[in-house]
Amino acid sequence: MVSRIIFWTGFGIATRVWQLGLQQIKPWSPKLLWAYPIFGACGASFGYWLETVDKKQVEILQERKEAILAKRARRAAREGEAA
Repeated sequence: MVSRIIFWTGFGIATRVWQLGLQQIKPWSPKLLWAYPIFGACGASFGYWLETVDKKQVEILQERKEAILAKRARRAAREGEAA
């Protein structure tokens, strides 16, 4: 979880550096340093959101897998009784 958040924090900061590079402004100008924490926080919040989405999807997939396996077991038992 932490690695994903750290990655997206770095991605947010890199986005700011790239933005300033496109504008041909020095990335480490003292007047512009206030934006780095904002871009980093936006990236970190996206990483956290992505982590929660991933956890929810894994839970849903696990529930569906269990339901399918239970259904297969019931079917095998029913076919075993019929044979």
